[in-house]
Amino acid sequence: MHDIEPWWGWREEYIAERDTKSPFYGRTYDEFNFTNKIYNYFIHPQWDFMGSETLYCKILYVDYARHFALIELIGEWNDCITNDIMFLKREVLDDFIKQYISKFVIFCDNVLNFHGDDDSYYEEWYDDVKDDGGWICLVNTFDHVSAEMSRYKLQFYLHFGPPFNDMNWRKQKPAFIIDNIEYITQNKQKQIL
Repeated sequence: MHDIEPWWGWREEYIAERDTKSPFYGRTYDEFNFTNKIYNYFIHPQWDFMGSETLYCKILYVDYARHFALIELIGEWNDCITNDIMFLKREVLDDFIKQYISKFVIFCDNVLNFHGDDDSYYEEWYDDVKDDGGWICLVNTFDHVSAEMSRYKLQFYLHFGPPFNDMNWRKQKPAFIIDNIEYITQNKQKQIL
């Protein structure tokens, strides 16, 4: 896992540690010393610790004018034992919600497992963004991760699974990703109606 880096392709446009509104503003990274671990596996030092011992994140891009954030995760999303959604919500998302970010894309290509528990933080997150036309979308979740999320009825708060899987998002610009997901979510809602 130590060689899996967060996506770096948009760093010429956005760097979280230089964004004064980011929860990771001013953070510095040591490229040579690997100190963060998920269980017994060292991870690349560019991943950001947010309080969870099993799930790390990287804020890849934020557009305050268009009210969206793109965040990548790595590890095991474990709400049952380590309450990872609480750390994600309180340490990362709440700061952006205060800045009127209402559309969140969470890239889950490196989320290996999900262990659910209570849905309260997901409901709170959804309630925080829905009135502003916002949404939350998890991109590229593994099938077993989506199945476990469905068991806990998280589809009432988050978009995930097909058609949000198998997205080659690294070759896209952030605005195109948002437009594409917005198009899919709007058409999905029309099908429900």
